[in-house]
Amino acid sequence: ELAGASAQKLHINELIANPALIGDFELIGFPGGFSYGDDIAAGRILANRLRHKLMDQLLAAADRGVPMIGICNGFQVMVKLGLLPDPHAGTQTATLADNESGRFTTKWVNMTVPAETCCVWTKGLTELDLPIAHAEGRFVPQSDEALARWNDNGQIAIKYAADNNPNGSTADIAGVCDPSGLILGLMPHPERWIHITNHPHWQRKGEAFKSQTPAGLKMFQNVVEHVTASTPATA
Repeated sequence: ELAGASAQKLHINELIANPALIGDFELIGFPGGFSYGDDIAAGRILANRLRHKLMDQLLAAADRGVPMIGICNGFQVMVKLGLLPDPHAGTQTATLADNESGRFTTKWVNMTVPAETCCVWTKGLTELDLPIAHAEGRFVPQSDEALARWNDNGQIAIKYAADNNPNGSTADIAGVCDPSGLILGLMPHPERWIHITNHPHWQRKGEAFKSQTPAGLKMFQNVVEHVTASTPATA
């Protein structure tokens, strides 16, 4: 809402009971958390429910240009659902595996945005700090060919900075988008840096830092601006 949108929280059961609701949304978010206790694998059970109950509606939303975001567990869900990185592949083409450390990791991490990315969410960002909090965040592509295709398409949206990969993700990948740049999934938490005071070192930074728009808020502002610009004006 700080970015200029109105937010509505809906339980998955509400959407399954009335799938047509998805057609009313101009933005869709899959939040972080531990859906179904991360039993079997992180995000797997929720992904299976979505695949069998709501996949047609989600693909239709993607086709009409509805931006989507999956954060942490939401990213795990989107990847295991097959909504990212290739929404129309009809199968899962990547996964998020256990951290190489074998441990749950929570800390702030420095990241970069590739200059060639097509991602709408990260427009105007080149470097950012965001917090992570996960045990299964290691991005692994199905194949080297798939990774090369995503690179060529500009689908690598966010990377962990050099020598700062917290989980062993292939090619330091922290987030990916679909070919349109509108559907983003990432392990870091942009929603946890929407006020300057969210940053752990904000008091040590200079005035220039304190006057900037936090990177997390900037990401949401980017996509709200995109939706606003894409929505026809009413008489």
